[in-house]
Amino acid sequence: MVMKKMMAIVGGSLLLGIGINVFLVPHHLLDGGMIGLGLIAKYVWHVQAGLTMIILSVPLYLAAWFCYRPFFYNSLHGLLFSSWMIDVLSVLRGIVTLDPLSSAIFGGMLVGAGIGLMLREETSTGGTDLLAQFISKWTNWNVGVIIFVIDACIITSGSIMIDSVPFVHSLIVVTVVGAVTTILTRQKTMGV
Repeated sequence: MVMKKMMAIVGGSLLLGIGINVFLVPHHLLDGGMIGLGLIAKYVWHVQAGLTMIILSVPLYLAAWFCYRPFFYNSLHGLLFSSWMIDVLSVLRGIVTLDPLSSAIFGGMLVGAGIGLMLREETSTGGTDLLAQFISKWTNWNVGVIIFVIDACIITSGSIMIDSVPFVHSLIVVTVVGAVTTILTRQKTMGV
């Protein structure tokens, strides 16, 4: 069980790092959640997206510590490792050149697969994924659907704040991330 969770964290983090750096960042595309907030900070202030994700996740982790510690323990490793991989894999930017639409689709698929892989093993990247897990636990709504709603709010805000962020392509990213995450987490609940 622990080995499976560790493999999900490593594999999911690699998928996230590749999806973000190879496909999203070159076109100033956004995802939602803490990743989206980290990307907004990167585009505006030129700071590391992964480090920003960790800093912005602190309040949610404090809430998890006091309200439901299994979420805290199950996602802390995912947050730290995936944030590190996002920053480490920034060297991959520019190795693939695709149009913004293709980048939005491929990047969304990789990010969604990374998040879904971790959620299937009851771990996550933390941040708003952690918030979505809280909401899912309280409401029985699918985590992927909740993530999609949060993500849509973040990309809307980001595209208003930053002229170079294409809203439609970022919406495609969020839609693909949400769909892939939903498929992967739905299969887990069906016993696959």
